[in-house]
Parts: sequence; C-alpha cells; structure tokens
Amino acid sequence: MKTIKIKLLIFLALIALVSISCNNDDDTPSQQPQTIASIAKANPNLSSLVAALEKAGLTATLNSSGSYTVFAPTNTAFSAFLSAKGYANLDAVPVAALNEILLNHVLSTKVKSTEITTGYVKTLAKGGASATNTISMYIEKGTAVDINGGKTNGGGTVTTADIEASNGVIHIVDGVIGLPTIVNHAIANKNFTTLVAALTYNPASGFAGILSGTASSPFTVFAPTNAAFTSFLTETGFSGLAAIPANVLETTLKYHVVAGANVQSALTNGQVVSTFAAQNFTIGLTGGAKITDASGRVSNIVATDVQCSNGIIHAIDKVLLPKF
Repeated sequence: MKTIKIKLLIFLALIALVSISCNNDDDTPSQQPQTIASIAKANPNLSSLVAALEKAGLTATLNSSGSYTVFAPTNTAFSAFLSAKGYANLDAVPVAALNEILLNHVLSTKVKSTEITTGYVKTLAKGGASATNTISMYIEKGTAVDINGGKTNGGGTVTTADIEASNGVIHIVDGVIGLPTIVNHAIANKNFTTLVAALTYNPASGFAGILSGTASSPFTVFAPTNAAFTSFLTETGFSGLAAIPANVLETTLKYHVVAGANVQSALTNGQVVSTFAAQNFTIGLTGGAKITDASGRVSNIVATDVQCSNGIIHAIDKVLLPKF
C-alpha cells in the first residue's frame, strides 16, 4: 500500500511539472521578427517616416518578403528636411519626389553594421540623369558611419544600428538623405578634397554651382583624385591651386566634364569624347580603360559609374591637360 502511495505522488508531481512547463510556454511565446514597416510603425520616433512611406505607397514594399537595408530618418531629421526645402509639411512634398527620396534610403541587400565598409553602394532611387542606373550612396565607416558626407552635405550619420527585421535590417540616421549631385558626391569622398577645392577656388566661375544644378545636365565628370592633383602640380611646376591662372584652372576643370550626357562605363576603344571645354580626348581600352588627353598624356580610369542625380562620376589617376 505504501508503494502505491509513493507511485501516486510521483505521478501527480509529473503532471504538475508538465502543467507548469506548458503554462510557461504560453506566457513566453517565441518572438518572430517583424517587417521593416511594422518595426517603424511601432517606433514613435519614426512616425514621420511611416507617414512618408504611406503617402508614397511604399509601405507594402517594406512589409513584403525580401532582404533590404533601410537607413531610417528620425522625426527630427524629417522636420529639418522639410524646413530646408521650404515645404510646410509632408503633404506639400510631391509624391514622385518623395518616392525617390525614400528609395534613396533603401538598399536591395541586407547589410549589417559589421558588414559595412567604406565605399559606394547602390540605392533603389533614380535621379533625373538616368532612367536605368540607380543612385550611388557613399558610405564612410570610421568612428561613426556617415552617409554621403553627413547631414551638412545632404546625407546623414547612423545613430542606431542593426535593428533586425524579418525582411532586412534598419539603421536609424540623423538626416534625410537627399539625391546627391555631382558636387555632393565629390564632397562626401575624401579622395576628392583637392578637386572640391579647385571647383570652389574661384567662386566667380560659378563652376561648382553648375555641377550642383541641372542646367546643361546631365554631366559626366572624369574626376582626378587627390594623388592625381599632387602629381599634376609637380608636373606643371605650380606651387598650388593659388598659383594656377584662373583661366587655366577653369579650362582644365571643364576639360574633365562632358555636358548633356550621362556616359556610363560601357566605353568603346578609340571613342572620341567632346568636353565642356570644347576640346576632345580619346578613350583607350587596351590594358584597362584609359584616357589620352590633348597633350598626349595617358590617365587610367580607376573607378566608374558613381551615379548622381544630375550626372555620373568616373575617377581618374591623372589630371587631364587641354591645349592652351
């Protein structure tokens, strides 16, 4: 009889244990990741982004299956953007423009903060320069992650990274990332600081303003790197930008620009390119893409197809010299 009582007590204890286990399972259901759109909707600091997505008809996209990276501007970022652009509120932004601005915050692949490297990536946005080539985004990873040179250059900085979603990842940023112009992209990349200084050295030329706008656009810019400018100064004997006569500097800069064309990297051997300086140079493809300038000097094209809203940039390793 004593044995039966012991077995009954053990049986009852097992039932109680199973019951507790089941109750615990009910109290703590497994958390499934939500979509990017759902996470944004639950974050009060992203309510402006949610409203913008709904107005542009993009909520369904970020609710769908996929693998996206979204740089999500805060409400403060949207307020600053609207004020800077002269919009009274979000409703005042044209839907088509809002759509492209929002798509400029989205990558088609999932990129976590540990996978971010300094360089160019492609967003889903399209500018006025090309109907097919999507806008480039420049990411610089240092002590912080800056997008297109930070918010002072129409970009932003990541303030909160790696918010996991079922269809990708969210990085919160402190600025609305506008569609970058050629000048925005040149400023963002520290390899072009001398080029930016040259473009802005003589404000009277208005050259920086031209490459920031849409008149005569789209532009194709063959952009010399800082090292290219250093070699140029050594080669020509000028002590610096200040020593270059204004007309020489302006003509040289214009010689790096093609107006009225968004020329992507599908170049042809022997192609003759007409420039904004009313002088030509020639493309060569033997041993890699090269440019032979009017002075017979050869420059290598070292990076291609940085798509801007008003044109495209290709980086070169030597300053091109026109005839004077």
